[in-house]
Amino acid sequence: MIKLGLIGYPLGHSFSKNYYLGKFERENIKNIHYDFYAIEDVADFPNLYTNDQSFRGFNVTIPHKQAVIPYLDELSEEAAKMKAVNCITISKKNGKTVLKGYNTDAFGFQKSLEPLLQSHHKQALVLGNGGAAKAVFFSLDQLDIAYKIVSRNKTTGDITYDQLTPEILTEHHIIINCSPVGTFPNIDTCPDIPYDAITADHLLYDLIYNPEETLFLKKGKEKGAQIKNGYEMLILQAEQNWKIWESNF
Repeated sequence: MIKLGLIGYPLGHSFSKNYYLGKFERENIKNIHYDFYAIEDVADFPNLYTNDQSFRGFNVTIPHKQAVIPYLDELSEEAAKMKAVNCITISKKNGKTVLKGYNTDAFGFQKSLEPLLQSHHKQALVLGNGGAAKAVFFSLDQLDIAYKIVSRNKTTGDITYDQLTPEILTEHHIIINCSPVGTFPNIDTCPDIPYDAITADHLLYDLIYNPEETLFLKKGKEKGAQIKNGYEMLILQAEQNWKIWESNF
């Protein structure tokens, strides 16, 4: 039995287990199991694969996407540039266990964003600067879209929420929420931005997929903006993870 899993803390919000187990059943993929491994301290991660040689890969979620890197032997080009990992392979090379980190979040985000882009989508505001945002920065750079990081703290962004004016929103027609604000069960919250400045020229993208329509997206839709949640990104990165793992079996 080959084992795959998700590490992070907490894990109650994740869709990964149901998705992969459903995929295995639909596609008649045998002898592979996927499960959650809620690890509060990333230092406990090596205990999983050193005590059980059946593990061949992991997904990584909040809060370990960056903290897990020192435990890896290799990084893909994208993961090295982003300094964030959401997929790990475990293989044997010359009798040694080798862990390699990848980032498929950028693949999922970019592929899901590209069909929505219009000629006036030249500049973006990225709300948040955590591990998930690293994939967004990478993708925007690839797409040659300039962006500003909006953060609660000036030292972790270009501007703070307090400095975010209607004029800035008028100049930035893409707004991407990379913060956890609005995630189930806290669905009555949203990032503190001047929503009255949003127009039909805006594209609001929320990495959150539960709920399907966050308050952030609802407020954008009310102003006529194009909206997108993170579900397609999630599916695309999940399938990319599988391709990476399968090629390593």
